[in-house]
Amino acid sequence: MTLAWFQCPSGASGDMLLGALLDAGAPLDAVQSALDAVGVEPIEVTVRTVQRGGLAAAKADVRAAEAARARTWADVRRLLAAAALPEQVRGRALDVFSRLAAAEARAHRIPADDVHFHEVGALDAIADIVGVSAALHALGVTTAACQGVALGSGTVRAAHGVLPVPAPAVAELLAEVGAPVWSGPADVELCTPTGAALLASVVTHWGPTPPGRIRSRGYGAGERELDGTPNLLGVLLLEPMGAPEEGADGPTQLVLAANVDDLDPRIWPVVLTRLLDAGAADAWITPIVMKKGRPAHTVTVLVDPAAAEAVRRVLFTETSTIGLREHEVTKRALQRHVVTVRVLGHPVRVKVAELHGEEVNAQPEFEDVAAAAEATGRPVKAVLAAALAAVHGG
Repeated sequence: MTLAWFQCPSGASGDMLLGALLDAGAPLDAVQSALDAVGVEPIEVTVRTVQRGGLAAAKADVRAAEAARARTWADVRRLLAAAALPEQVRGRALDVFSRLAAAEARAHRIPADDVHFHEVGALDAIADIVGVSAALHALGVTTAACQGVALGSGTVRAAHGVLPVPAPAVAELLAEVGAPVWSGPADVELCTPTGAALLASVVTHWGPTPPGRIRSRGYGAGERELDGTPNLLGVLLLEPMGAPEEGADGPTQLVLAANVDDLDPRIWPVVLTRLLDAGAADAWITPIVMKKGRPAHTVTVLVDPAAAEAVRRVLFTETSTIGLREHEVTKRALQRHVVTVRVLGHPVRVKVAELHGEEVNAQPEFEDVAAAAEATGRPVKAVLAAALAAVHGG
């Protein structure tokens, strides 16, 4: 397993991502072979070393003949489906283009199949998206992480005129996956639609650097020099380390519990909601029978010690209990990350759990499944099955 940790303080574009992966050790001939397999006008990728802010980086350059005709998402999908590509490369490229087309379609209120890739240039987009997909496959990258993306500010000139930064497609793509963003160091466009689509597809964890051992690193250079900051995108290739919970005790938490036999049962859903709002990690109700055969409930809460006092207050004010039982516990949990798959054009988040790097469970977020079923008119069980099939490459 290899985990890619992307650093995007100066934004992201397709050529920056490709340059970083080539600099980290992806073979250029694997990238070029994948592009040749697509069967469009000749596309050539070269790489050279440049300086950005005094730091050396790889600049990926794309040379392509003028496209014979404009290509829509439907055209590109047919090309990728027919190309002699490894299935992982084809699947990644199709996912990225699908996200890009859906975002552009929402921005322009047109069907996704009618989207023309003139904003990025169809051949340039093919070079960046297929090239990055091939580079990730060659490096054995199975998961990726990123703390966030600088967007830039100001305006950018596009095929439809002058647009505010971030461009609508960029905002759509990063919003869909919950990516942290900020304006960044320059009053220009820093994150392009292609860069946003690639990150949205590849990144499975948005947050701090996951634990791992560094295997290699690379820097991809942007086109321009920026005042006061290097225009670079970095990548660290990590060998993931097992989550601490897999081999050692996790942090100490508290379990709070109370037996209640005189509360209107209609109140329990409110109690659970307020316990979670107060900081409980989990809370649940168990039916019991108390002395003299009285029906009752046990309310149990798992909570970090720092939030325990707020949880105690909820139990004492929102229920009729006058006492609590408390004890310390340690928790072990599987390493988890969230991937986003598309089912009938709709995003569905899937929580994937791993034990020592091996997937042992995958569970789609039910709210996303229900929303996709409602939007498409499909049965919920069919959408649920499709989401699981998508996360497993089916």
